[in-house]
Amino acid sequence: MDGSPTTASYERRVADLRRALLALPDDVPVRLRKRTSNLFRPRASGSAALDAEGFDGVLSVDPANRTADVLGMTTYEHLVDATLPHGLMPLVVPQLKTITLGGAVTGLGIESSSFRNGCPHESVLEMDVLTGAGEVVTASATNEHADLFFGFPNSYGSLGYALRLRIELEEVQPFVHLRHVRFDSADACAGEIERLCSDPTYAGEAVQFVDGMWVSATEVYLTLGSWADNAPYTSDYTGADIYYLSVQRREDDWLTVRDYLWRWDTDWFWCSRAFGAQQPLVRRLWPDRYLRSDVFWRLVALERRYGVKRRIDALRGKPDLEYVIQDIEVPAPRLTEFVDFLHQQTGMTPVWLCPLRQRDPQAIWPLYALDPDTTYVNVGFWGGVDLPRGEHEPFHNRAIERKVAELGGRKSLYSTAFYPEDEFWASYGGPAYEVLKKTYDPDGRLADLYAKTVQRR
Repeated sequence: MDGSPTTASYERRVADLRRALLALPDDVPVRLRKRTSNLFRPRASGSAALDAEGFDGVLSVDPANRTADVLGMTTYEHLVDATLPHGLMPLVVPQLKTITLGGAVTGLGIESSSFRNGCPHESVLEMDVLTGAGEVVTASATNEHADLFFGFPNSYGSLGYALRLRIELEEVQPFVHLRHVRFDSADACAGEIERLCSDPTYAGEAVQFVDGMWVSATEVYLTLGSWADNAPYTSDYTGADIYYLSVQRREDDWLTVRDYLWRWDTDWFWCSRAFGAQQPLVRRLWPDRYLRSDVFWRLVALERRYGVKRRIDALRGKPDLEYVIQDIEVPAPRLTEFVDFLHQQTGMTPVWLCPLRQRDPQAIWPLYALDPDTTYVNVGFWGGVDLPRGEHEPFHNRAIERKVAELGGRKSLYSTAFYPEDEFWASYGGPAYEVLKKTYDPDGRLADLYAKTVQRR
């Protein structure tokens, strides 16, 4: 947005957005118009767009109390740019620059600090929400809208839109020391994850960040990050060098705090290889400023719209592809079962690993309830998988959904989902959601959670 937002300008924009919502036709579903998106569900068609472009910006940073007031459509790239000069960062910074704070809270975000800080919604102190009923309410854990505060995560804009959020921040140091630790099995890796959740140290250093990468049944990595005041050198993975390849090649590494936060964004984890961006010649010709996840996302959107690659593959006689783009959580002791199944089902490699524990064991987040006594491992896997002859979507995705349920896990809804309705509501807080929907969107102006995430309305 142009210039830094002020409280007065924020209040004007809230009033304008509320009027715009109330002016939309009653019989047409409402969706937000956003410049960027990290959702892999098709956008709703036949819906009325509510323009939220004016809600990208940081209202204030309070270094003394380590908090920030942030507009809901603020990207984490902009948020981090505002907090780092104060020596602060959000407690959890999702991996991709254009994920918005409101999106990470109404959806789910996770990163390498999640083993100690949980998900982004767990560091929200209060938020202003424009509800489906057209009211703007301030929700916190202790006020009259506490039901919305706890029910907002995993609601995906089906109850309302976060316009302003007050969030906790934590102190940073200039550098992050990385140690890439190899394990010969997923079981051994899962055991170390559970140890780190109870004793976050390694080789005499405190560990602030943990994530990893499964490459094969006998090659699994955890990357352990520790704050550092100084560094013997710093690596740069924003141009020629590729971060995920360094995990296999180096035991130690150092990054600036900013480069650590965005280490996965340059190559969209490893997904840039689908566009040839990791081939040496292409890499030299590809401008560094276009090595960004949002650029690759736009290329995916163009392919989905025009299907050029799909038509070429069909002419070459290649099998049909099913896109399998998922993040799931399974209890750490079941990690081996899941990655063995995933490899047999899809052959996808590598896959991302990120431990998660609920930050406050007393809190209840009804639409995505986790066992507060359990350490989970998020497994992220993204790409196209060949379909067996005669099969069609959701052959692979549905098998994954069934396996996750069998292992006592959960699945994020940012991408496509294929659950039958009764199974969906049993897994995603159906009774609690029904009460929230009737309270904050009684006329159904916003598509409900099942319609948005499964039926793609």
